[in-house]
Amino acid sequence: MKYIWIQLLLLLGTGALVLTFVRRWDRAHTRAWKRMAFAAFILANVYAVFRPQDVTWIANQLGVGRGTDLVLYLLVIAMAFMTLNSFMRFRSLEAKLTDLARAIAVNDGQRVNEERFAEAPGQTETASR
Repeated sequence: MKYIWIQLLLLLGTGALVLTFVRRWDRAHTRAWKRMAFAAFILANVYAVFRPQDVTWIANQLGVGRGTDLVLYLLVIAMAFMTLNSFMRFRSLEAKLTDLARAIAVNDGQRVNEERFAEAPGQTETASR
């Protein structure tokens, strides 16, 4: 029964990450939030290196047997975050690339039509077809 709390906490944390990054991917505060979370992650790691007994104490309070297990669980969440972050970034870049390719195609089509009309002065569009 004691372990259900850590499992629930880890699942809720993962769900919060998914909702945050799916709904608010392109907003500026999301990028700021990621930087702040990364800074907190680094500080927590430095603290854990210097005070591993505190990590074990926290793990015991959460119902996890060892501090290393807690660190492993947190690394699983961090890896899920990185995977989701990369997926969302690639999806955003693909959409931008598609928009750019469409704009170039439309621009090239207009340029070709303008060149056709410039080559045959006095002809209308229907006559040049």
